[in-house]
Amino acid sequence: MVRGPAKGQPGRDAAGAGAAVLPPAKIAVSTMEWAVETIIHRVHLSVYASDEFNPGLSGSARFSPIKDALGAPVPTLYGGSTFECAMMETVFYDVPYASGLKTFDKARLARQVHSQLTPGASLMLADFRGRALRKLGVPRSRIIDTEADQYPITRQWAEAIHNQHPDVQGMCWTSRQDDSAQALIIFGDRLGKGVLNQTGVSRSLIEDLPTYRAVLALAEQIGVEIVTKSS
Repeated sequence: MVRGPAKGQPGRDAAGAGAAVLPPAKIAVSTMEWAVETIIHRVHLSVYASDEFNPGLSGSARFSPIKDALGAPVPTLYGGSTFECAMMETVFYDVPYASGLKTFDKARLARQVHSQLTPGASLMLADFRGRALRKLGVPRSRIIDTEADQYPITRQWAEAIHNQHPDVQGMCWTSRQDDSAQALIIFGDRLGKGVLNQTGVSRSLIEDLPTYRAVLALAEQIGVEIVTKSS
């Protein structure tokens, strides 16, 4: 039988480094407040509403999907403190750390939109930023900076936070892809109806000119040329 690493102990991934740590039996969590009316930026497919939560039935992300204590899927919503953060966490997350020309297929921007959500009440989030990680007992390299093959382990932290701390409405951390900003995940079963309100309209990453210019500016900053590839 294949076993994961012992709780509180680092495992090993294929590269021998950056493996995730399983959460302890009881998590000593610090919380932070996402202040009322502080905008949450979200980049998502246009078929979904700006405030529509992922139902948690499938997928594979760092902190989702997860289940509650009774085994029911927990709806989740990811966002960032800036447009650039939301873009880096969703669209440009797999751009390599490499010098020289890097191209990005413009088709990947199709049907993607930028939405802004404003919480009508402050949100209490588990703090997974630098200082708070010391209380949690896990370094950033073992939870935030791990690769996708470690997500089955990192998701256990989100599930444990959700199930051990019923007052916590989500998690916040310094974005792996944009360390100048904060990323967050919100637990949909912890928010009352109407807490998240859309500010303005959802804007196409391609068809809305100011938004596309912002996309191009970010692409230039990370050394990416957006191209139209022939089929």
